[in-house]
Amino acid sequence: MTLDECFGERKLRRARPDVLKAEKSLEMAEKKLRGAEELAKAGFDDVALITAYASMFHSGRALLFRDGIVEKSHYCLALYLKENYVKTGKIESEVITMMDAFREERHDVLYSLEGIKVKTGETKMAIETARKLLEVVRNLLK
Repeated sequence: MTLDECFGERKLRRARPDVLKAEKSLEMAEKKLRGAEELAKAGFDDVALITAYASMFHSGRALLFRDGIVEKSHYCLALYLKENYVKTGKIESEVITMMDAFREERHDVLYSLEGIKVKTGETKMAIETARKLLEVVRNLLK
């Protein structure tokens, strides 16, 4: 799916830029990151990974709110970030690539009937990626 298709199918749509929602989404990203760290310390790697991804999602969503974009698709959110922030050099490609990989991992953990086992190393990487993205977005919103 392309970015134009995301807009065409209304998985992304234009709205009025909303700095307040951007700030609230960034606050939620911070809260989710702290939660992921606590869950990882307690040994709940699968839930920690899901929560770390939620932090990444809210960080990315903060930029969309600031840009006047409303999302209805996690995939399209990542695609928007690649097109508008990675290609312009504002966010490192690796960070969004990792975010998108954790989007897929989150989906597998949540919906698999086989009980996906998340390794501690994956959880640590997810938390570190969430931390990096949060910091980049925090700076971009200043």
